[in-house]
Amino acid sequence: MCGIIGILSHAPVADRLIDGLRRLEYRGYDSSGIATIHDGGIDRRRASGKLDNLVKVLATDPLAGDTGIAHTRWATHGGPTTDNAHPHATEEVALVHNGIIENFKALRAEVLAAGRTLTSETDSEVVAHLLTMAVQGGMTPDAAVAHTLKRLHGAFSFAILFRAYPHVMYGARRGSPLVLGYGQGEMFLGSDALGLAPFTNRIAYLEEGDWVRLTTDGAQVFDSDDQPVDRAIIISSASAAVIEKGNYRHYMEKEIHEQPIVVAQTLGVYLDPLAETVSLPTLPFDLAKVKRVQIVACGTALLAGHVATYWIESLARIPVQIENASEYRYRDPVYEEGGLCLFISQSGETADTLAALRHAKAGGQFIAAVVNVASSTMAREAQLLLPTHAGPEIGVASTKAFTCQLSVLAAFAIALGKARNYVSPAEEARHVRLLTEVPAAMNAAMKSEATIAALAVPLSKARDILYIGRGPDYPMALEGALKLKEISYIHAEGYAAGELKHGPIALIDENVPVIVIAPSGPRFDKTVSNMQEVMARGGLVYLLSDAAGLAEHGSEATASIEMPGVDPFISPLVSAIPIQLLAYHVAIAKGTDVDQPRNLAKSVTVE
Repeated sequence: MCGIIGILSHAPVADRLIDGLRRLEYRGYDSSGIATIHDGGIDRRRASGKLDNLVKVLATDPLAGDTGIAHTRWATHGGPTTDNAHPHATEEVALVHNGIIENFKALRAEVLAAGRTLTSETDSEVVAHLLTMAVQGGMTPDAAVAHTLKRLHGAFSFAILFRAYPHVMYGARRGSPLVLGYGQGEMFLGSDALGLAPFTNRIAYLEEGDWVRLTTDGAQVFDSDDQPVDRAIIISSASAAVIEKGNYRHYMEKEIHEQPIVVAQTLGVYLDPLAETVSLPTLPFDLAKVKRVQIVACGTALLAGHVATYWIESLARIPVQIENASEYRYRDPVYEEGGLCLFISQSGETADTLAALRHAKAGGQFIAAVVNVASSTMAREAQLLLPTHAGPEIGVASTKAFTCQLSVLAAFAIALGKARNYVSPAEEARHVRLLTEVPAAMNAAMKSEATIAALAVPLSKARDILYIGRGPDYPMALEGALKLKEISYIHAEGYAAGELKHGPIALIDENVPVIVIAPSGPRFDKTVSNMQEVMARGGLVYLLSDAAGLAEHGSEATASIEMPGVDPFISPLVSAIPIQLLAYHVAIAKGTDVDQPRNLAKSVTVE
């Protein structure tokens, strides 16, 4: 959520700051702004809505200066207005901020009591005034930053400018990522490496609690105790070219079609197709000694974990709980010796999930993390890192990150079952062979796209849509509903098919389409019986199944979508394709903003 770009240079920076913000649009935002130091003063431009609105402002009122910061904001404190947009500025300080300052009300009261005037509803502006009060009280910028940071409770990353120091910039992070970029005679700050990709590939990640002073010649990093520290400069693999849409209309469409490749890349790390074995990274603990698994995540990552509960319990015969990260700490979870907590996050920075990870770690649990960013905070704090290899995912609605998470979780389930002696070498080999079939099956699933696009038109006119499934197809029903409502804004719900008769069937009438996820296999007949309950009440049934299932019951449905026939073990990975395509094409039919749906952000770094 939110995007930060800062540039210290000897040349005008406004155009490049806008370019950096373009690279960060995928994070989700509802306003934007830019500030520079020029002719001894702070100058800024801000706009609500899309970044193009800020570009229009700059076209009529250009911004000079060779030191500047810029921001795309996703509203937390205060609505998405121009006054609430970042950067926030006083007569001495300008800053941009990601995160939430939890004690901002007390700090705001202090600032107002000191006679300061606030022009926004945000917590961020309060910090600008605290810094101003500090320097006006005689502190140096270094001292003001160090002093003020210690007063803040919550999660944040900052880029800060001081009017009187036009060739210096400050950054800080606690619970929200921030990256340094090293150029030739210039320096950069960014929310992530992708934002800095057009400018440099030499980067350093700030650690938790770090703050930094940048000049055009380099940077000095300080830890949370204000002691100078070194942070390794690495060569980033992030590329500006990676985030182009190519021939696709939207990033989401591109990322759906990338899945066979990225899933193959991810599985290639965990599977040896020749030996037909699974290999995890070096284990810091003995999987055989794990007594219980808790899977903790949010949103789509949570639903990937929900699918994994079926895999792990069936293959490893160990109890698994699926946990919503945003609630996890607040119910005071019970830990036991030998428990494994598995955290799933695309960014590795999801605030709720990271807080849950730290809670479980303090509780003495084994900690594993499935993340797509190997340099993220979660990746660094986990004992066992299980990286996905989806590459940058720009569309806010997760697609390829989800299936790569499923790929890693499937491999992990096999490895855990093997460690506990519930998966024999022959069974391991069989499951590895099944997983190696997934990329080809995903490609085959893409062949239904024309059918799906045609069905999307009448579905786009629905007010409510239900999804049902049994077994692992139940969390896939949840994911289908989530994906649809995220980008089309149609109210959609997913249900375990057998639960319809316990209440939700009251919603069924001739205006309610029901998407039935029912690949042929051990649960097919039971799910079809629930489908027939829907049809008996006039519901519109859209059956998602393979050729065998459609041959048996496809003619009874209002319409059908064919997916490849695969083993039930890998069916969730394959059914993800038509589920995602359906949401995408319904959103296209409705004309919504597919890549940047309203009110949503890609990386949620606040609780």
